[in-house]
Amino acid sequence: MKVLVVTCSPNESGLTAACGEAARQGVVDGRSPARVVDLSSYTIERCAVCADGWGPCRTKHECSVEDDFGELQGMFGEAEAFVWVTPVYFGEPSETFKAFFDRLRRCEATKSGGIASVLAEKPTICVAAAGGSGNGAVLCLAAMERLAKHLGAATVDFIPVTQRTREYQLETIHDALVALCTETGKPARKQELPISARKARRSPHGRSDRRGHRKSGPRQDGE
Repeated sequence: MKVLVVTCSPNESGLTAACGEAARQGVVDGRSPARVVDLSSYTIERCAVCADGWGPCRTKHECSVEDDFGELQGMFGEAEAFVWVTPVYFGEPSETFKAFFDRLRRCEATKSGGIASVLAEKPTICVAAAGGSGNGAVLCLAAMERLAKHLGAATVDFIPVTQRTREYQLETIHDALVALCTETGKPARKQELPISARKARRSPHGRSDRRGHRKSGPRQDGE
């Protein structure tokens, strides 16, 4: 399964980057190919709201703005599953995240007549990294859920991460991707909690490696 890990923070040592790396490692450990895309490293303008409000996004399902959007849209078409990771600002995804996904929604959610969105029925995990106050992660995930529904994606899990929950939630992200890559297509187990709910029951005070040795948590930093 080809998994596209989408992040969108320029802070390479922050919480969002750590979440993206946990996702990437989970895909690798699930024996699947991972591709990590940092939206902040691309040129992505906001929607131009062409003509009377709609441009070729509605009819040709492509954007008229000439930047890196088309290349990224192609990557989404090639992927078979997704992880969306965004820092949280004011209870919402980052401005970079919104600039890209607003345009992707206009191009993909308008498809009909037997033409499906490039995200249709593809497993998607959403991660909200609230690296500052820790507030707003759940509100951010709600916005990501609405977006996923508009795009026809098959949401698998919603994972809020703060600096206080960082250690065990990075493990949750990793394990969620291992499960996604190794169990997709298998019948769902009955009466089983979502991945994040099961992992949240673990103690946040530490974890052990396979030999039973205690590991220290990742370094605390910002987004």
